[in-house]
Amino acid sequence: MSPRPLLIRGGRVVDPSQGIDAVLDVLVMEGKVALLGAGLDLPPEGRVLDARGMVVTPGLIDLHVHLREPGQEHKETIATGARAAAAGGFTAVCAMPNTDPPVDDPAAVGFVVAAGRRAGAARVYPVAALSVGLKGEALTEFGELVEAGAVAVTDDGRPVMDSGLMRLALEYAQAFGIPVADHPEDLTLSRDGSMNEGVVAARLGLRGKPNAAEEIHILRDLLLAELTGGRIHIQHVSTRLGVEAIRLAKARGVRVTAEATPHHLLLTDEAVDGYRTEAKMNPPLRSAQDRDAVREGLADGTLDVVATDHAPHHYDEKEAAFDDAPNGIVGLETALGLVYGHLVRGGVFDLPTMVERMSCAPARAFKLPGGTLRPGSVADVTVFDPEGVWICDPDRFLSKSRNTPFRGWRLQGKPRYTVVGGEVVWEASKGGGEGSVEKD
Repeated sequence: MSPRPLLIRGGRVVDPSQGIDAVLDVLVMEGKVALLGAGLDLPPEGRVLDARGMVVTPGLIDLHVHLREPGQEHKETIATGARAAAAGGFTAVCAMPNTDPPVDDPAAVGFVVAAGRRAGAARVYPVAALSVGLKGEALTEFGELVEAGAVAVTDDGRPVMDSGLMRLALEYAQAFGIPVADHPEDLTLSRDGSMNEGVVAARLGLRGKPNAAEEIHILRDLLLAELTGGRIHIQHVSTRLGVEAIRLAKARGVRVTAEATPHHLLLTDEAVDGYRTEAKMNPPLRSAQDRDAVREGLADGTLDVVATDHAPHHYDEKEAAFDDAPNGIVGLETALGLVYGHLVRGGVFDLPTMVERMSCAPARAFKLPGGTLRPGSVADVTVFDPEGVWICDPDRFLSKSRNTPFRGWRLQGKPRYTVVGGEVVWEASKGGGEGSVEKD
């Protein structure tokens, strides 16, 4: 059955795909955006969402999340991750393939698709493995994976060290119209490191990962994309030179998109001080100069999207010694409050730019439904309160995991309604566990 009509009334509609920034109503019929305008009437049997004082945007899309299923359900499941995404204002997420077993065949892709549908929350799009078993030796069957529902390929978490294999992947993927996403890291330079190479690492007595470990692979991927004409998506860019290289490649016409994470936009390696494992991630938090370059790259469009790299871990795992603790943090329930509260409100870029980087551009990069409120498009909508302020409390997360360095941070921009295909899949009044507590 089609969802009943929905009228989102009186919000500030911000949709860069149409150049819209105005107070309007949004009418949703049969799961699609039917009309935008002022003073629209509600059809019989419809529901009204009062969005006065709220911001209404095309649904937020996260191109980079780890949902851990199959194999590590104690950290996260597709269902809990999809619900956490909806609570964070995301209407769609792209699930990475480094599960156990990895998502490297059509059956595994189909499992992720089916589990995402059963969750009934944010849409879940599988990103399939680039190589069989994530071993970096032989390509998977891209065509069969795409037919089963994969929207891209990557060996995320395991860098593709073989440049010849990456070239083949970029060539092969073109036949199926998908991008190749890459975690850029030269393991011969980084494998013994546990944080950024620099003054903080020296003070803590920890081995560092130099910027060059990331930059060498970014430069390689850009050269191979130019050579093949393939579409490369560079994941979690964290260095100044990496941003500069992507900027130059775009000027040369290379088909490249790239992402930045909220943690690389807001934190530096100083956050590791005290051996804080919740600030351990890969790529590591870098210097203030690198952070500022990533901010500039996101603001000017060199970096196309904000992606969380949501990486849940069990409490016991993060309680290990720093060198032994796993990399990664959860991010789905804090991203909007961090980006809006600290970057938009902080003057790094404006609200339409945020919506472009968190909705419109991600949809284009992976050719996903959504990213627009144009009439006839799928009705994936995010409604958030720009004045909603709260303190990050991981104990209230809907995610199974709590590993975040943002505990106690003041966040602003509180999700109120998340609409997927015309259905309200999450609302603040019923969510309970928004990962936050209200602050007066």
